[in-house]
Amino acid sequence: MDRLGTAVRCIRYDRRSYGETEYSPEDGWSPVADTVAVLDASEADTVIAIGSSIGGRTAIDLALAHPERISALVLIAPAISGAPEPELEPLVEALDAEIDAADAVADLDAVNRLEAHLWFDGPGHEGRVNGPIRDLFLDMNARAISAIDPGTSGDALDAWSRLDRITVPILFLVGSLDLLHIRERAREAAASVQNGQFVELPDSAHLPHLEGSPSALDAIAEFLALRG
Repeated sequence: MDRLGTAVRCIRYDRRSYGETEYSPEDGWSPVADTVAVLDASEADTVIAIGSSIGGRTAIDLALAHPERISALVLIAPAISGAPEPELEPLVEALDAEIDAADAVADLDAVNRLEAHLWFDGPGHEGRVNGPIRDLFLDMNARAISAIDPGTSGDALDAWSRLDRITVPILFLVGSLDLLHIRERAREAAASVQNGQFVELPDSAHLPHLEGSPSALDAIAEFLALRG
């Protein structure tokens, strides 16, 4: 948002179990419906939706469920509903097992440290990013992993097989140090949509925008500038 400045109206919100959003556990809740509620409350009829990771999944599902609300998408290492289960690389599989083991004994500090390695640094690059930005990630992630379970989502969607129905321009961004299957999935998705652009960002992992990657921020700003 700092990179975009005041020339673009930006709306951001914390989804359930992230940030400072307050909620009660509720089976059947809908990330898409929550997003529509935010748009309605903000009197935003049509938007360019920018989503990272699981936020990317919500942005894609929103574009399919309410195409009239979306003029373009920016998807940063997006999860995609209905995508095939990935075959993890050995290092990623080992880190995933360590995270599960730490979570099983409620060692949230260890979970946070391991997830910083996996998602923020990139597998095999532990400690790559340091300073205030790392502290910010650890603080944000600590909130997420200690949050109350929001309940089971009611959005049982399959976007993977319907990506070709999205006709608006889509920018896919992935870091070159992100998990292999995430990079490959984004590349495949970009090729399957009608108006997709794929950009792999050097020396970045799963959250290039949070790292402050100039190439990521420039790509987003240029994509938005082309659309008014």
